[in-house]
Amino acid sequence: MVDQLLELTQQLLNGLSQGSIYALIALGYTMVFGVLRFINFAHGDVLMIGAFTGFYLGPKVLQVVGGGPGFLAMSIVLVLAMGMCALVGIAIEKLCYRPLREQPKLTVLITAIGVSLFLESVGQLVLSPDPQAFPELIVDKAIEIPTSWGAISSLTVTLSQGLIFGVTLGLLVILRFIVMKTKLGMAMRALSFNPLAASLMGINNDRVISFTFGLGSALAGAAGILTSISQPSIDPLMGVNAGMKAFVAAVLGGIGNLPGAAIGGILIGLIEALVVGYISPTYRDAIVFAVLILILIVKPNGLLGSSEREKV
Repeated sequence: MVDQLLELTQQLLNGLSQGSIYALIALGYTMVFGVLRFINFAHGDVLMIGAFTGFYLGPKVLQVVGGGPGFLAMSIVLVLAMGMCALVGIAIEKLCYRPLREQPKLTVLITAIGVSLFLESVGQLVLSPDPQAFPELIVDKAIEIPTSWGAISSLTVTLSQGLIFGVTLGLLVILRFIVMKTKLGMAMRALSFNPLAASLMGINNDRVISFTFGLGSALAGAAGILTSISQPSIDPLMGVNAGMKAFVAAVLGGIGNLPGAAIGGILIGLIEALVVGYISPTYRDAIVFAVLILILIVKPNGLLGSSEREKV
């Protein structure tokens, strides 16, 4: 019984790490939906751009910093990747979505899918479709947590897993501060509630929407670096599966709800880990998407989402 409990704890630790990455990506989905009421399906591919930004800048940063892999080099690459992805997100919004803002939502949705396919195709053409090894920014090692019960003598947590959870927690705190305590955050909430009223009150809607895209894309860039550190093999299609699961997480938590997106990401990561540990890795993706179907049937607004009345 004790051994089973320890094994369950190990799987939950693994799921918490993966769920943290899903939470970062899901926050981008939910912020854009909260402001513009559409799903940016190109968001997952921004993760790939963040990973390849780290791929090309990582060796240069290591040369400049000196001393080999470490937290300083990793932090610099993380910030640079987030900045690059923020610029990419702003450019995508300005070039692809802003001209269609007054068009039907279906038009924008199809455009988002087109942007996603475009980024993936260009990535395969320019960056090579073959998997590539991500540079070693930190020396990943296993940390043994000793236990005094049962045959399992210790729980194993890798340095990258702890780093993923710590960075995600820090970014969530910063995001909450931006949304709840700054003028731009107040403008985001006002725009989400009533775009016309926000505009009449002097808010520059275009600026706020661009900021929202940039902020969400920066989080996806961070997720790209963290994913590459824990699974150091990257390719131009790496954001497809992660983006879809993060979308499931956003729907599970309640699309448009920031705490819901974070909780949904953690839950999806835990579900994945339990499926891999107790059923089979083969069914990991199938069960995650089955959760999406189930939540849409049972509670379409998600765990923390609220229903909205449409005025005629």
